[in-house]
Amino acid sequence: MTAEIVVVPHTHWDREWYEPFQRFRLRLVALLDEVLDTMEKDPDYHFTLDGQLACVDDYLEVRPENRDRIAALVESGRLAVGPWQILLDEFLCSGENIVRNLELGMARADKLGGAMAVGYLPDMFGHTAQMPQILRRAGLLHACVYRGVPASVTTDAFAWVAPDGTAIRAQYLPAGGYGNGAHLFEDPAQLGERGAAFVRTMRGWHGPDGPLLAMYGTDHSAPVRGLPDMVKQLGARMDTLSGYIEAHSADVTGLPRVTGELRSHARANILPGVISVRAHVKQAMSRAERMVERYAEPLAALWGGEWPGRFLDMAWWRLVDASGHDSVTGCGVDETAQQVAARIAEAEHLGQAVRDMVTARLAGTVPSGAVLVVNPTPAPRRGVVAINVAGSDPLLDADGVKVPLQPLEYAPTLLLDEEMDPATALTFIHGTELYGQHITGWSVEDGVLTFTVARESSAAFNVGQVRGALEGVTRVRILAEARRTLAAYVSTPPLGHAAVRTAPYSEVAGAPSGDPFVPVRAEERMLDNGLLNVEVARDGTLTLTSADGVTLTGAGRIVDGGDVGDSYNYAPPAHDRVVQDPESVHVSKVCSGPLVAAFDVWRTYQWPAAGDGIDGTPEIPAQSRTEVTEEIAVRTRVELRAGEPFARLTVEFDNRCADHRVRLHVPLPERATRSHAEGQFAVVTRGLDAEGGCGEEPLPTFPASSWVAAGGVAALLEHVTEYELVDDGKELALTLLRSIGFLSRNRHVLRPEPAGPQLPTPAAQSRGLRSVELALMPYSGTWKAVPEAAETFRHDLLAVAGTGDPALPLPAPAAGLSVAGDGVVMTSLRVRDGWQELRVVALTDEATEAVVEGGFTRARLADLRGRPGAEVPVTGGVLRLPLSAWEIATVQLS
Repeated sequence: MTAEIVVVPHTHWDREWYEPFQRFRLRLVALLDEVLDTMEKDPDYHFTLDGQLACVDDYLEVRPENRDRIAALVESGRLAVGPWQILLDEFLCSGENIVRNLELGMARADKLGGAMAVGYLPDMFGHTAQMPQILRRAGLLHACVYRGVPASVTTDAFAWVAPDGTAIRAQYLPAGGYGNGAHLFEDPAQLGERGAAFVRTMRGWHGPDGPLLAMYGTDHSAPVRGLPDMVKQLGARMDTLSGYIEAHSADVTGLPRVTGELRSHARANILPGVISVRAHVKQAMSRAERMVERYAEPLAALWGGEWPGRFLDMAWWRLVDASGHDSVTGCGVDETAQQVAARIAEAEHLGQAVRDMVTARLAGTVPSGAVLVVNPTPAPRRGVVAINVAGSDPLLDADGVKVPLQPLEYAPTLLLDEEMDPATALTFIHGTELYGQHITGWSVEDGVLTFTVARESSAAFNVGQVRGALEGVTRVRILAEARRTLAAYVSTPPLGHAAVRTAPYSEVAGAPSGDPFVPVRAEERMLDNGLLNVEVARDGTLTLTSADGVTLTGAGRIVDGGDVGDSYNYAPPAHDRVVQDPESVHVSKVCSGPLVAAFDVWRTYQWPAAGDGIDGTPEIPAQSRTEVTEEIAVRTRVELRAGEPFARLTVEFDNRCADHRVRLHVPLPERATRSHAEGQFAVVTRGLDAEGGCGEEPLPTFPASSWVAAGGVAALLEHVTEYELVDDGKELALTLLRSIGFLSRNRHVLRPEPAGPQLPTPAAQSRGLRSVELALMPYSGTWKAVPEAAETFRHDLLAVAGTGDPALPLPAPAAGLSVAGDGVVMTSLRVRDGWQELRVVALTDEATEAVVEGGFTRARLADLRGRPGAEVPVTGGVLRLPLSAWEIATVQLS
């Protein structure tokens, strides 16, 4: 046999999955010990380390003495590492997380001798539309994929085209994916027969000429001893994946073209249920990403003084680690999910620490008693922010103009009033602190010791004087200053800040600041702010009517149905009991304007307690749901704010049931034949069905990152959410919860083969309090107005108490950096090598221009690894950057 076959020994290393990370790492160390020994003994041996540096890092943390051994093999070209830091799930993290993942992996690989120049994506559950552009802008000309490839691809290579037109050569792994050659060497006596069969199969994909790729490896596999000799007996040769793929031209002329995302079920399972299982992990991931991407990094870049790079690096390490395709997906055992959740929480805490450090620095310029308001978005903004202030005076801005406000809550002023030994009360005092506040004064009268406390105090206090005045005291009272939480309607500059303070009416300089606004009002079961009218129906659903007359009726219906699937795929019982009609409905008013108005809509349901007969046996699982039910009270807070064209919803319930799926349904104003969903630097248009062919039922459930729009309604989302257009495109269904009990089922009614081991995952039933925030916005025409609304919904203004000298004047509003342009969205702003690095994307199908304004005089383009390119002109502190449709652009400012 001629050298028609190129054997690529490798391992596919799921860092954590059906065992937690540390247990898998023990096996990784043993595997790499053997790989290094084998490669050093046999110079013909090549190995590909799964395209992720995490394998190397995890190994070297245990075997740091072997770093030079690995580097020598990488430098020789025999050991392929990178380019990713970790093999991610592309749909369950932000676009920026994808970029940082690639950036980290390639930087780490460079220190070992260089990254594999292939975007290796062997086991992701589908691929995002902009991946070709991301890879090309990071310097990679090839991809290698398995799942999600459509039926139209009938060759082993195709041109994968991003929405902006960027095309790269994609090596497809047909006939077995990343293990298509795993069977070749199972029986040395059958090498010739197996090799011939492999050639026959692969020639159908590859064509009559050229070497055939045999991926020899599988999950957590170790190399076979004597492999080089068997490869020679086969008449094949051994190489790395990069060695094989880079021998092909990156020219895609003549190759079949596939544009956009790869989510077809035609060639392999894409396991779409991972989008909605363990929803609390997805919520946490989104919160942490936003905290780091849109609060910590931009504020630190513009207002933070010395760049806190190490803290932010640690946050990104944890976010990238959590993005693994068996991590944030939630398709592992419960121990794995717990560790992933802890990792995400640490990332959020690091982001919060940096954010708070920066805002504390700014708060020092604001007098105590006043409030700093920070805008995390790169456009001027006037919106509602909750602030806490003392007294009952009006709220003024830096010009002395009255700020519209609405009281929301009053703090108690009587903290203690009890008969007690006063000496005991003195033990409550620590310095000037008492009951979490600071002592402003004290007195003794009629046997009562009274302390007055406040959030801040500069008054002198001597506890010894109090001790000398306790004779006859039998009662202790603690009085706090009057404080209130207000909704304030504040104007803020882009990525900047403003400040407000309370002051007597005599200091009010004029009418409320900013353009006049329409107050929010609440009457009976109706909310209105001039932009949107919301009415609560008798069944608890909503009718929303926009200012231009777009109306949707029956929105917010809660539908509970059975789910006897697993963490990978939804599965309905054969005889489902779907519950959508509430037993009772109660509506209560929370607040009635003029800035915020809200109702709480309480609906009680009888949900079946579980799937009937789910016992983990190999037979087809539950055919029905139990007759036993749980009474579930679902609270939906419906909130309307001044100036917002959308209604905010918070849906909460105590999940005491198992084996079910809860969805929120929104009937559309007009039937939709397609949906538009934002995610990872793109807006993807999808139809009413999904392409099948592999065996897995091609359910048309899809992921949306920050919003989904169809038929005149947009749902603004706090986290990646599974959605589906149902009833022939007449309704949008958003998954709030999937409650399941197994990692994978051996028998699954919508998937013919197991997706993993059949292991119980009781925590994936997600019992306990569940809360989901979203917003609904009717719109007319196209979805072009939706991204701006989503930006507002997802990034609240931030209020911070002033800590400066009370005599300081209120500082004037200060702008940071503004980014404008039709369809232009900022995705990142940080500091790199002394330059501010800004990343934007054009969410438009037409050429546009990003207009960037701030305190910079120089600008230069950069790639996705931060490597600088050509300078671009800056005129008067303004950069006008032309962008093609769907272009991701990185520019460095100084």
